[in-house]
Parts: sequence; C-alpha cells; structure tokens
Amino acid sequence: MIMAKLIIFSAPSGAGKSTLIRYLLSQELNIRFSISATSRKPRGEEKDGIEYYFLTPEEFRRRIANNEFLEYEEVYKDKFYGTLKREVDRILAEGINVVFDVDCIGGLNIKKVYGNRALTVFVMPPSVEALRKRLEKRATDAPAVIENRLAKAEYEMSFAPQFDVIIHNDDYDQAKAEVLKLVTDFIDN
Repeated sequence: MIMAKLIIFSAPSGAGKSTLIRYLLSQELNIRFSISATSRKPRGEEKDGIEYYFLTPEEFRRRIANNEFLEYEEVYKDKFYGTLKREVDRILAEGINVVFDVDCIGGLNIKKVYGNRALTVFVMPPSVEALRKRLEKRATDAPAVIENRLAKAEYEMSFAPQFDVIIHNDDYDQAKAEVLKLVTDFIDN
C-alpha cells in the first residue's frame, strides 16, 4: 500500500504560492488542500472552512493548549496561523496526498514530523520590490500591513536554503511547469 504524501509550500506573502497551489489543485492529481486555521479576519470573499478555519485569538489559544495543532505560529500580534492535526489526519486516512500553504517555520516543522514523506517547496519571488507591486495590486491589505509583510519577506527568504526545492517565480508559466513536474514525480515515487 502506498502511503499518502505531504507537499508543503512556503513563501513570503505575494510570492505566488497560492496561485501555484490553485493550479496544482486544478490538475488530475490525487491531492487535496489542507485548510489552515487563522485568527485573522477573512479577506474579500474568503469563507470559513473553504480558505481557512477562522478562529478568534482566544479560540486559537485554547486549541494550542489542547495540543490540536500539527504546527502553528503567531505570525503577527494576535494573528495566529496553524495546521489542525485532525485536518491532515482526515485527508491522509483517505489515501489522498496533502498540499499545504504555510509559513516557513511551520513548513519546516511539518517536515520534521513526516520526514521523507513530505516535500518542502519554497516559492522565491523575483525581488522584494516585485512583492510590493503584487501586494499593492492585490488590494486586500492596508499600506501598513503591506509594509509589515515586506519587512517580514526578507526574513522568510532566509529560510529558503532549508527547503527541499526552491521554485523561482519570475515567470509564472515556467513556475507552473516546474511545480507540476516536481509534485507529479514526488507523488509517483
């Protein structure tokens, strides 16, 4: 019996990891997205249980105390993100490979738990200035939030060498092709 695998994507906000993950999910692959939990408010059209499980900071802390997370981090003050163990266990039990969109530390922590059964992929943006333009174009965050994200981006990029693979997202079509081949090969072997 082939055990389901885990594919973990991390990147600074605006690097394109969510777009690449959506592309993978649209392909004929045996993968399912692991919905993360967060204590931030929904953006735009985001819905609870679809993009994230939206929790209050208090509920998030209660679940941390109950050891319900595979990984979590307080990314910004009172802005938690984490992966619920039950979400991952449910998908793996169905024999389906799990795809994650998590922060760098969370991604590396998941890799520690699952070892070679997990593949870590860092999506590298062309530059911090390109990130700024992408975040401003997205128009979902206030200018102060964008500045916080950019300040954090350089720190996050310092983790890239610890990942199994770095995908440079300078050219979207090339990045899509690389990610599809990478994930297909990992799942099939």
